[in-house]
Amino acid sequence: MQFGTDKDSVLHKNIMIETQKGHIAEISNLLDTFKPQRLIKSGQWRFVIQLFVDNLAIIAAYLIFFFIRFGSGIYPSAVKPGALEITIGTIIFLIFWLVMFFFSGMYKNWYERSPFDEFWSIIKVSLIGCIIIIFAVKIDSQSSPRQLFLIYFVLHSTLLIGGRVTARFIERYMRIKGILSIPVVIVGDFERVINYFKKFKRVKTWGYHPLAVLLISNDEMLEKSFDIVIESGTYLGTVDQLEEVLRHTKPEEVVIATEKPDHKLLVDIVNQCADEKVRVKIEPDLYDVFAGQTKTYYLYGLPLIEVSTQLLKPWQETIKRIFDFTFSFLVLLAGLPFWVLIALGVKIDSRGPIFYTQKRVGKDGRIFEIFKFRSMVYQPERKDQTWTTTNDPRVTRFGRFIRKTHLDEIPQFLNVLLGHMSIVGPRPEQPKFVDDFAIDFPHYKRRLKVRPGITGWHQVTSYGYELSAEEIRDRLRNDFHYIENMSLKLDIEIIVRTLWCMIMGRGQA
Repeated sequence: MQFGTDKDSVLHKNIMIETQKGHIAEISNLLDTFKPQRLIKSGQWRFVIQLFVDNLAIIAAYLIFFFIRFGSGIYPSAVKPGALEITIGTIIFLIFWLVMFFFSGMYKNWYERSPFDEFWSIIKVSLIGCIIIIFAVKIDSQSSPRQLFLIYFVLHSTLLIGGRVTARFIERYMRIKGILSIPVVIVGDFERVINYFKKFKRVKTWGYHPLAVLLISNDEMLEKSFDIVIESGTYLGTVDQLEEVLRHTKPEEVVIATEKPDHKLLVDIVNQCADEKVRVKIEPDLYDVFAGQTKTYYLYGLPLIEVSTQLLKPWQETIKRIFDFTFSFLVLLAGLPFWVLIALGVKIDSRGPIFYTQKRVGKDGRIFEIFKFRSMVYQPERKDQTWTTTNDPRVTRFGRFIRKTHLDEIPQFLNVLLGHMSIVGPRPEQPKFVDDFAIDFPHYKRRLKVRPGITGWHQVTSYGYELSAEEIRDRLRNDFHYIENMSLKLDIEIIVRTLWCMIMGRGQA
């Protein structure tokens, strides 16, 4: 979304230039100059889309079940309900399930959360609802109540999950096309707000639409260049103008991104947002993410926060290791003919060995050799440790394909069998980079408390590959999120997401 026409944008830039010179214009007059487009806000239509697909799924599940029960001939029945009974039953079931969903929180903003969490919630609510139904509805003695219960539960859950997947695709499409958006105001330090601004502009599927960028420091307005913000038609100002900005732009959210948050300032911002009924999201500090497992205890009447340093209980570690070993063995065995074909492709495409090995840092700082299908030109004399760049000229033709589809990572299942790696975990890094990153990010070596993984949370949620401080910070944030929330359920979700990334060819070539 842009404010007004090209002429308005030029005027906007001129006004901002004058503002930076010290000629502060009234924000109300400035914002009144522009006429924002009318967009469908995400909060207005998310509920409508979810409600629509749920209605279809509930009705379809009931009618299909009704046919199986009374029309298929599988289950004998002395009574065959007519059209009126079918209609009344459909309405009763529809009302029952919608009430269940409302009170169980199924109409919150699931799009911004993991689809696996949404699907798991659907299964739990469906199971509870079906149990209520089986106790409330009388089933004749000629039928099999347990079998019918299972049929209806599977039908209902499957159709609801299918409907919510459809809803996600609809919302994703509307966000990409700019039909549906989340108007947002970004508040914080120069480097961080610019980073968020660029991400919001680049990743259309998020649907974020920056209406204004407000800096906490007034000095940065005079020192920094904001052409990228001004040219987009986004208002540029300071946090002192937040109240006016909220009143004139009517955002859905305010995102706060600052390295050293001032608690009093944060409270003031949240209070202003609360007055305008605007949601607030605050970027956590790396330490806040790192210390995610906290509990409050009272010691002789003193409230103390305990940070758990034990990431997994012994039985959880055992289950994770058994799962890793079994899954890796099955993948290598079942796909053996295909892996042989890939090896032949590597060998035919360019001279050199089939496999590429490199030293990486594993759990507790142990060095190990990582295995990959070679995807680059063979350079035996090259010993330096470097990051691969986008469109790296060293990548071979066949190497580009296996990197895009992540098939070059398959030999790392051998590393899993040997105990060097896990299927899911932070990606292992080269020793040189571990030492370098640990200097700039003191918490970096926290990643070494778990086995590194073939895939990880960062790999399935991020599009960044270039070596930069912001990229490393994002990786750390995502790695810490995984470390503090490790579970078999999360591992399975990441594996499914990885398969999707492979199908879509989202690897770096």
